[in-house]
Amino acid sequence: MIINSMFFYNYFEENRDDYLEFGVPLYEASLNGDWETAKLILDKRRELVRFGLCRQLGTALHIAVSAEETKLTVQFVKNLVHMMTAEELELQNQFSNTAFWIASARGNVNMAMIMLKKNPSLQHIRGIYYLPLAISAAEGKYKTVKYLYDLSQKMTGDHYTDEDRKSVLVDCVERELFDVALQIVNDHPELDATASLLQVLARKPDAFATLEEKIVNPVLRLFHTKVQPMVEEDTDALKLLKIVWRRVCATADIEEIEDMLKGPPSILFVAAERGNTRFIAEFLRTYPDLMLDKNEDGHTIFHIAVMHRHQGIYNLMFEIGGSMKNDICLESDKEGNYMHHLVGKTSKEMAAKMAGASLLMQRELLWFKEVEKIMPPYLTEEKNFDGQTAYELFSKENEDLVTSGLKWMKDCMVVATLIVTVAFAVAFTVPGGYRQETGFPFFIHETSFIVFVIADAISLFFSTISLLVFLGVLTSRHGQRDFIYSLPRKLMIGLLALFISVVAMMVTFSSSFFVLYNQGLEWVPILIATFASVPVIVFAVLQFPLLIDMFRSTYDSHYLFNSKKRILYIIKPKFQSLYNTMMV
Repeated sequence: MIINSMFFYNYFEENRDDYLEFGVPLYEASLNGDWETAKLILDKRRELVRFGLCRQLGTALHIAVSAEETKLTVQFVKNLVHMMTAEELELQNQFSNTAFWIASARGNVNMAMIMLKKNPSLQHIRGIYYLPLAISAAEGKYKTVKYLYDLSQKMTGDHYTDEDRKSVLVDCVERELFDVALQIVNDHPELDATASLLQVLARKPDAFATLEEKIVNPVLRLFHTKVQPMVEEDTDALKLLKIVWRRVCATADIEEIEDMLKGPPSILFVAAERGNTRFIAEFLRTYPDLMLDKNEDGHTIFHIAVMHRHQGIYNLMFEIGGSMKNDICLESDKEGNYMHHLVGKTSKEMAAKMAGASLLMQRELLWFKEVEKIMPPYLTEEKNFDGQTAYELFSKENEDLVTSGLKWMKDCMVVATLIVTVAFAVAFTVPGGYRQETGFPFFIHETSFIVFVIADAISLFFSTISLLVFLGVLTSRHGQRDFIYSLPRKLMIGLLALFISVVAMMVTFSSSFFVLYNQGLEWVPILIATFASVPVIVFAVLQFPLLIDMFRSTYDSHYLFNSKKRILYIIKPKFQSLYNTMMV
């Protein structure tokens, strides 16, 4: 039985004083989980559990379950539900939502369990368009979805239509609840949601990345360690894709598959644009002809991967064999651009990933040289319909990066110059001064004075090195190709020397106070040394990530292209040597 709560709104409108005395305090208590206040009101006016406390939110229970789930609010709901009848739990607000529906949408699974224990039929009462399970899936509330799915006996019975089941399945994939989606696909193989599932999975490359790809490989490459292939377990997303794709292959012919993948929406090309390597590999493994399909602009998936700088998809070309790879390289788009023309255009994705113009220029050059290397030699000087060769297009698109990269080095050189000036002046302004009769410093035998002298010398030497490195970069002629290895290495040396000089300068500053106040006021130099460490920490926090990016960008390039790890065709170890011979 569903009771319309709109009648109670009219009651409060006609009894304004009664609403101010009881309705407003009950609303505030329900929102804050204040059961003591709510109990005082409900002991006097038991019928208020049925009244709507505001026009839209509904009853006290509606308000309570919309709050964040804490021990206080859960206890409030438990006490309130104990006072209510099973029929009163079915009260709906202005939007036709029960309190149980709202709890499901909010992911308040403990509150939902309390209400469902008293009235099991609540899980079957629709709110605005959705069943409670469907809204919890749409909102991505994992615990609630798991609980309600098991409680619904795997969405069986007359309360669930095929549309409901499809909606829950697609929403679980959309919200990356892949283990639940896998369970639904296995429990309901009859559901026809293939196109929707593939569209969602195509947009989620991170869901297919293994732990090795996310963490292990980047860490090994950071320390310049060779990455060894590992035995990987498929992610839930990949397991789901394999099940769905297997069913497609079993029921559809190649024309139907191509129509479905090419769109609209163009599933295959969306996956290429997002860099979803494993998604594409599953399709190409079964239907290799898909790699030659073009979108409306005349681009294959590999042209799109080059445009968006997705080396995972690009590396698949090295697994498909020389003949097919050459055919792809010979393809041009509607504007006469070959693959090396497309890599010459600036990539927004790469600009967002790389910190600094120098690093961006380096990575763009690596990409250009790599694609240029696989192109047939007679196409190197081929012009597009705008009359530009690939290198002319690349130079024009990236000419500002050279200027920006050198400007950044000029700013670093200014900092190094200031430190050199200070360190040089400090060397002849020692703390305490000099003895008139001998010319030696007063505190020459103090340990802190020796630290002062050595630290100042280190600061001077390393700031000078940093200055000379940056000055050498600015006074030498550098072309775009120098940004691959030469300039990044000089940047790393200059930045590291600058950091050491800053640290030494702070040590010099701190040790001078130990020299002057080592008798009777020891707390003064200790306090100053503590504060002197703050600039060093700030410098490290701000610049160390950039230094790491430089290191990775320089040495990661060895692992970017033509990876030895096979994704498209997994080769057993005993056939590996034969495969390598054939590829050569």
